[in-house]
Amino acid sequence: MAEEILPKQYLLIKKKHKKFFDAVEELGKVVRQEGPIDEKVSHLVQLAAAAAIHSEGAVHSHVRRALDAGVKPEEIYHTLILLTSTIGFPSVVSALSWTNDIMKQKEK
Repeated sequence: MAEEILPKQYLLIKKKHKKFFDAVEELGKVVRQEGPIDEKVSHLVQLAAAAAIHSEGAVHSHVRRALDAGVKPEEIYHTLILLTSTIGFPSVVSALSWTNDIMKQKEK
């Protein structure tokens, strides 16, 4: 992940609480290795959960991570649109907007 596109607040907390962040990152790696779901799908699952809890920061993070794992933008958008009947149209539109924030950054 390119450090320059990460939120400043995230980077400040990461610097201040290095051991904590290292542990969280390691936990993410370990849980992805615990089962048969591949890395791309795991990031899409986490993106869907982030959208479901209306977390803009988590949507940003999981869109970045999914793209870095090789997920295509169309797969990200489809994942979010699939949530419409579960989390509702307004929530999906918000998640799509947050996704577009990252897509625009990646285009630069």
